[in-house]
Amino acid sequence: MHLDHDHHHGPVALSADAHRPDGSRRALRIGLGGPVGSGKTATVAALCRALRTELSLAVVTNDIYTREDAEFLLREAVLPPERITAVETGACPHTAIRDDISANLEAVEDLEDEAGPLDLILVESGGDNLTATFSKGLVDAQIFVIDVAGGDDIPRKGGPGVTTADLLVVNKTDLAPYVGSDLARMAADAKAQRAELPVVFQSLRSGTGVADVAAWVRERLAAWTA
Repeated sequence: MHLDHDHHHGPVALSADAHRPDGSRRALRIGLGGPVGSGKTATVAALCRALRTELSLAVVTNDIYTREDAEFLLREAVLPPERITAVETGACPHTAIRDDISANLEAVEDLEDEAGPLDLILVESGGDNLTATFSKGLVDAQIFVIDVAGGDDIPRKGGPGVTTADLLVVNKTDLAPYVGSDLARMAADAKAQRAELPVVFQSLRSGTGVADVAAWVRERLAAWTA
């Protein structure tokens, strides 16, 4: 289930520089943010599985004091180990993805140096709240992941993550009957908050919506490389 999948999503926003020091085009960078437990890392894993045979990609994860998300991706073997790296922020995730992005910039640049050339780098934020957004100096597009178990009023509450992300993913739709979440209401509220910006309803357990998210990434990459 998804909304407005066929709408034009607008131009790809360029970060500080679209080229590497040698003049070659750098990888497209897509950030994934969202509350703790919404399924960001599992969404990253699903995207890696869906895209790894056709694209050269890598992942940067962010955790406050651990490398837990990177270790999950390594255990799942979604990419070769040299294409997964972790940033330990030591502070609120906002700091590393929006305010002082130096550690993440270093991580993505090191990946391009060591594993490149790359088509795509996914930058996953540590779990945060509905105000989490990425600096445009770090990523070119943003995915915000919420889940139905957090309450079906989340889209209505809004916040920058919900209202301005280039793609909103409503995850764990298979849990809706068990937690009393009304998916139709969430769809209507998301439409009211986001207008023409796309929304995908996703269940990683059933696989619903994963192809839509992967297709959206392909569209962004096609626009980036055009």
